[in-house]
Amino acid sequence: MREEWEKRLNHIRIRKEDMNKLVMNFLVTEGYAEAVAKFRMETGTKPDMNVAMIMDRMTVQKAVQCGNVEDAIEKVNDLNPEILDTNPELFFHLQQQRLIELIRNEKIEEALEFAQEELAPRGEENQSFLEELERTVSLLVFKDISNCPVRELLDISQRLKTANEVNAAILTSQSHEKGLNTINNIHSLSLEIVRKLVYLLALAQNIILASSLFNK
Repeated sequence: MREEWEKRLNHIRIRKEDMNKLVMNFLVTEGYAEAVAKFRMETGTKPDMNVAMIMDRMTVQKAVQCGNVEDAIEKVNDLNPEILDTNPELFFHLQQQRLIELIRNEKIEEALEFAQEELAPRGEENQSFLEELERTVSLLVFKDISNCPVRELLDISQRLKTANEVNAAILTSQSHEKGLNTINNIHSLSLEIVRKLVYLLALAQNIILASSLFNK
């Protein structure tokens, strides 16, 4: 049984180059600019985009994570105005995050005015936007946020969710500008490697099961 497992294992090859590409694509996607440069020096694996582009993307992501959404929107438009022009859902979520930050800072009048002028018109055009707006505005109803059923909107996780959405949109835009397909590269590489690892895991489980039955 062990010999059979080793024989099959020997037929499965995960190339080092593929693993390096997978790691590099992960570092690029997550924005670890310094790690990208160091990994390139150590392995010779070239990233799909230069470090400057990664830093630009991370500057926007960090702004959202810190609650500086207006600054983030301005930076996105500096990078490529079409990102928000062609992605109304992303733009709404950024505006929603601006509203959340106003509520967090207890700028109640400003929050109400912003919701009415900037978000309500979009809610009239899109039912899901309207529902999200209603959920967000409900934060104003509760003096004690701990009793609010949507209090998770004030969690840092909500900022991270929005930041990740922005990150993905900018990454896609940058990839298209460079004639690349970074996201698809990650998916195709990772799926191939995962298939091989799953096969090995299933094989090992079958051997363990067969061994336990035999020992009985």
